[in-house]
Amino acid sequence: MASFKEAISGNVPVLVDFHAKWCGPCKMMPPILAQVKEQLGDEVKIIKIDVDKNQALADAYAVRGVPTLMIFKEGKLAWRESAVRQAGELIGLLAKSDLEI
Repeated sequence: MASFKEAISGNVPVLVDFHAKWCGPCKMMPPILAQVKEQLGDEVKIIKIDVDKNQALADAYAVRGVPTLMIFKEGKLAWRESAVRQAGELIGLLAKSDLEI
């Protein structure tokens, strides 16, 4: 988990997608995340976490459903939701400096 904490730290917002291979809605996220990365480039870091391969991490962040999306800013959780979200909405959330959960 230390490497995850390092990954979510820093000045660039981090969008984390907790997902599973067996999850139907999770399969909708890769093209959405690609749109976000294409539009924001180096202004965002995107991390995909397979909950079946990383159960301890999923448990540590109380992930109960997938997909669960989280935005971390400077290592702190700024937003989370268990649902598919569209690229425009995610881009808007990443741009906000005052996110609160």
